[in-house]
Amino acid sequence: MSFIQLRYITYMYPFVKTLMIKKCLFPAAGYGTRFLPVTKAIPKEMLSMVNKPLIQYGVEEAFDAGLSEISIVTGRGKHALEDHFDISYELENQIKGTDQEKYLTGIRKLLNKCSFSYIRQTQIKGLGHAILTGRPLIGNELFAVVLTDDLCVNVTGEGVLTQMVNLYQKYRCTIVAIQEVNPQEINKYGIIAGDYISDGLIRVRHMAEKPALEDAPSNLAIIGRYILTPDIFKLIEETKPDKSGEIQITDALLRQAKNGCVIAYKFKGRRFDCGGAEGYIEAINFCYKYFYKANQAY
Repeated sequence: MSFIQLRYITYMYPFVKTLMIKKCLFPAAGYGTRFLPVTKAIPKEMLSMVNKPLIQYGVEEAFDAGLSEISIVTGRGKHALEDHFDISYELENQIKGTDQEKYLTGIRKLLNKCSFSYIRQTQIKGLGHAILTGRPLIGNELFAVVLTDDLCVNVTGEGVLTQMVNLYQKYRCTIVAIQEVNPQEINKYGIIAGDYISDGLIRVRHMAEKPALEDAPSNLAIIGRYILTPDIFKLIEETKPDKSGEIQITDALLRQAKNGCVIAYKFKGRRFDCGGAEGYIEAINFCYKYFYKANQAY
């Protein structure tokens, strides 16, 4: 990104000069229809990756990146999320002093180091609407967004959110994580196109939400990791619903991109689509090998 572009961003968004990222928003009100019937009673965010739910992996990734204020957008039937990030006095008392206590080490660390706040989304109207619902928890601050359907891991280095936070410290603007996808999967994602700043970094000039293959500007898909500047809330408010009645975050991001304020990042690591059976099973096998089996006390 050129010096002129950076000065433009600083002029348009002066708050990005000083504020650190401490908040992470987890949209978690969706129905999880791809995993019915189990998600009739169990939030999809609580689906197990061996011995930990998906959402705990996401919170751990956020905490490792320095984001300790966790905000979760929930919905009807999602009480298990709040129960998980809370103390179970009966369980704690039952296993106190036994070898089984070691299995609570990870969740205890999060409870001690992070704060958790919740807000309910009463209507499911797209990711943009879910993020806007979280506005009272975020306020006028920078924040990250994690979609727990996308399990992102990097066993050889920094986590994806840590990589993105480091990039934010340099560019001070909205950052979205991207990866190349197969042509037959393009219509499942928001697709970006733009100009390469450097290897793996693209200044976004165009976005399309779930385009047909022939209309797609590239095969670079946005996945469930974002760092957003707080002006995104106003842009979402001004975004009209699509033909299905949903408010897409992609449409609001495109308006930011036209101001030169969105960077796409090809992250280091691996991403599993845990919203579908194939990706979910692959993720379980990976987590068993690299996390659970490698460290039984994890």
